[in-house]
Amino acid sequence: MCGIIGLLSSTPVNQELYDGLALLQHRGQDSTGIATADGERIHMHKAKGYVREAFRTRDMRSLKGNAGIGHVRYATRGNASEAGEAQPFYVNAPYGIVLVHNGNIVNTRELTQKLLKVDRRHLNTDSDTELLLNVLAHELQQQVSSEGDLTPEQVFASVAQLHERVRGSYAVIALIAGHGLLAFRDPFGIRPLTVGKRALEDGRIEWAIASESLLHESGGYGSVRDVAPGEAVFITNGGEMFASQCAKNPRLVPCAFEFVYLARPDSVMSGISVYEARLRLGNRLADTIARYTPRGDIDVIMPIPDSSRPAAMQVAQKLGIEYREGFFKNRYVGRTFIMPGQALRRKSVRQKLNALGREFRGKNVLIVDDSIVRGTTSREIVEMARAAGASKVTFCSAAPPVRFPQVYGINMPSRSELVAHGRRIPEIAAELGADHLIYQEVDDMLAAITEGSRVRELEMSCFTGEYVTGYVNDEYLAWVEANQQS
Repeated sequence: MCGIIGLLSSTPVNQELYDGLALLQHRGQDSTGIATADGERIHMHKAKGYVREAFRTRDMRSLKGNAGIGHVRYATRGNASEAGEAQPFYVNAPYGIVLVHNGNIVNTRELTQKLLKVDRRHLNTDSDTELLLNVLAHELQQQVSSEGDLTPEQVFASVAQLHERVRGSYAVIALIAGHGLLAFRDPFGIRPLTVGKRALEDGRIEWAIASESLLHESGGYGSVRDVAPGEAVFITNGGEMFASQCAKNPRLVPCAFEFVYLARPDSVMSGISVYEARLRLGNRLADTIARYTPRGDIDVIMPIPDSSRPAAMQVAQKLGIEYREGFFKNRYVGRTFIMPGQALRRKSVRQKLNALGREFRGKNVLIVDDSIVRGTTSREIVEMARAAGASKVTFCSAAPPVRFPQVYGINMPSRSELVAHGRRIPEIAAELGADHLIYQEVDDMLAAITEGSRVRELEMSCFTGEYVTGYVNDEYLAWVEANQQS
């Protein structure tokens, strides 16, 4: 999971890129970067840490130009501690291209070998974003001639060839020096990408492309639409937009975890309101709780702030049980799910949450969380509830058990780290220290998220073990576990 943004404006974009990345900070906290184009000159600054830490006044002043891209990163491939693996990445031929990427490539080994031995292109990091950039650059190089300007048709032919070569999830924004802004998604549309525009009084159009629609609303853009699976959108420096379907068999299969946890609730993805999807997840979860929990065995229902709050409110309303806020969040600590390393996650839970004793004392408490991945946070929360005086703790997940690695851009690489892998639900409850444990059903999650939309499928591999892109088998998962961040 990363956050990406691209802007093409009539005025300098450095401040607006900075503000947009701050809005997308929840999507990545390891590093951040901005690249701008001033004519044919590319300017770039990237660094480790939060947006507010990475850019100083002198950095912002150096980011000149009316077009630019930005990125907030959380590492799923490569080294989170290496500033050199922060995005954007740059390659100087053809034209000069900078690129940002959200997702994960699954056939990196084959791609790397061909790039090095056949395409004769050099890679300086282990980042699959640099790999993706070089595939795009190579395909563009095959399309362009020594004379004439770059045409949208050449751009789209290059993306079509990239789709033939690359497997995995990728939402991409690239800036081609002197020509314009390019955005495209993988043929399954696993990771989100939206287009917005705003019209100026003099008739000129300004464009924004971003991971989440909330950025358009904040910046005064009208949301145009999502970039379709397999589609490429090319916006020239003059503000003219071209679009083409570049994949042979595109299929919309957005990531379920975007709706469960990753995205902000005020975003809309694939025509689905994230907030309303979470309310519906709560309604479905309430029915499951009613089936498995004895009546009168719950005194209060509490969420783990913030992403589980809509589901918890709906559970309480549907079951007719009092809703209370028992956990309070320190908003200046990073999201524990995206912090690298188990030790950091354990340390941060107590810093992040505090339990209000009088809300727990002597009560049978039902706690709702958006999901349970490694179980580290959930175990600490159950302990906190008991220490605060809860008589009984029932723990509920608005998502199904996470039993398999997620290889499409979320840091769930190791089966051994997943608390639900190879365990039955009573065994997981014992591992977490809960009296009862209730999960959302897979079919209920699918129905809740897609209800009333054009979406018919979701990428649910971490729940089902079915990987939509292919190229993912036991050998690949073993390689991932041996080489990825944990």
